[in-house]
Amino acid sequence: MTAETTPGPIGEISIRTLAMPADTNPSGDIFGGWLMAQMDIAGGTFARFKAKGRVATVAVDGFTFHKPVMVGDELTCYCREARRGRTSLAVHVEAWVRRGDSDIHEKVTEGLFTFVAIDENRKSRPIE
Repeated sequence: MTAETTPGPIGEISIRTLAMPADTNPSGDIFGGWLMAQMDIAGGTFARFKAKGRVATVAVDGFTFHKPVMVGDELTCYCREARRGRTSLAVHVEAWVRRGDSDIHEKVTEGLFTFVAIDENRKSRPIE
């Protein structure tokens, strides 16, 4: 499905934040790097809960920017488990915005983040 045909977000809400003027590029759009960071935080929060402890991001795959994010957009990241290994967890993250004060919700970005469960010594550990 494309962003235009997706009926709505899939997954659990992990974070919600507001796109601010300080997060823009010289053209006035929100930096892609800011958006990726928000999605990494969302995926990491979700993975930490699923892994019952600390996790570290080890890969980001299949990242697709569908539409721009603009100042004033309310960004919500939805997460779902895509794959689980012995020590790793792949999380599909969808970023959706509510435009300004409207009821318009649009999927703007999605990607697959892989996290590894780590112990207090930052060594990989099995996920229970």
